Amino acid sequence: MTPSSRWLRSAVVIAAIAALEIIVGAQAPSQAPAAPQIPRQPTPFRAGIELVSLNVTVTDGMARYVTNLEQEDFSVFEDGVKQDVTFFNKTNLPIALALMIDTSASMDTKLATAQEAAVGFVRKLRTQDVAEIIDFDSRVTIAAPFTADANELEQAIRKTSAGGSTSLYNAIYIALKDLKKLVAKNVEEIRRRAIVVLSDGEDTSSLLPFEEVLDLAKRSETAIYTIGLRSGDGSTESKGFREAEFALRQFAQETGGRAFFPNQAVELAKVYGQISDELSSQYTVGYTSRNPRRDGAWRRIVVRINGQQVTARTKQGYFAPTSH
Repeated sequence: MTPSSRWLRSAVVIAAIAALEIIVGAQAPSQAPAAPQIPRQPTPFRAGIELVSLNVTVTDGMARYVTNLEQEDFSVFEDGVKQDVTFFNKTNLPIALALMIDTSASMDTKLATAQEAAVGFVRKLRTQDVAEIIDFDSRVTIAAPFTADANELEQAIRKTSAGGSTSLYNAIYIALKDLKKLVAKNVEEIRRRAIVVLSDGEDTSSLLPFEEVLDLAKRSETAIYTIGLRSGDGSTESKGFREAEFALRQFAQETGGRAFFPNQAVELAKVYGQISDELSSQYTVGYTSRNPRRDGAWRRIVVRINGQQVTARTKQGYFAPTSH
């Protein structure tokens, strides 16, 4: 790519982000809630920029969650170099969650079933958890801002309706930004951040390209769980869905989440249940990197469990800090 083409691409992306944030701003509630909606929780630690924090899911050979491990069972490697684990928590930390629902026209016949499954999911959230509801078609709408009120979340889900095209990447961008703002406003708290996104097809109308949103996701502390709802009619998937499947897998794999591809909408309740179980079965592991360079480079992370035939899953890496 030539310098001029790189400049042009950057200019296009910047313009797209500016336009997208103007659109979202226009949809924001005109007044803030009268009372705080986010419950305060004790702070187990303060996450500084030098601490690398990992949400780790451990499963056995039968895909069952392993929840009885201790700090000494974990070995963390960064670019092949073993790190000293300095923080460990196997208590269920509060969760900040963005629940995203594709409401494009192709979801019309499946939306009612999807709504019921999503309602079942938010009913499993605990009182210390907070969530927002985002529905997306041609536009992205914050149907409910972050709240711990399950009834408010349920009402927002049930009010969604189908129509328009699919702006998946725009929606993920907005969810990532919203979660970052939430954490910035509540710096004394520590929460696991997650996005759960349901879509049934390829992105057809986003202003932002896939690569830019994936890069933002890799820079976040957010696990992305993706649900790609197949047609269910047994036909060969279209090229568009294959491209969507690739994107959804990448978002999940790079951030330590998980990708699901159910064949029918009736399977969604089970999928949401699996995601809920995983979020409540994770460990938080933290370390300070042995690498002192502040070069902004990508650093690959591998987590292993000592002496056990189990699998540990977390985000694939992070970008090193930079000098200002």
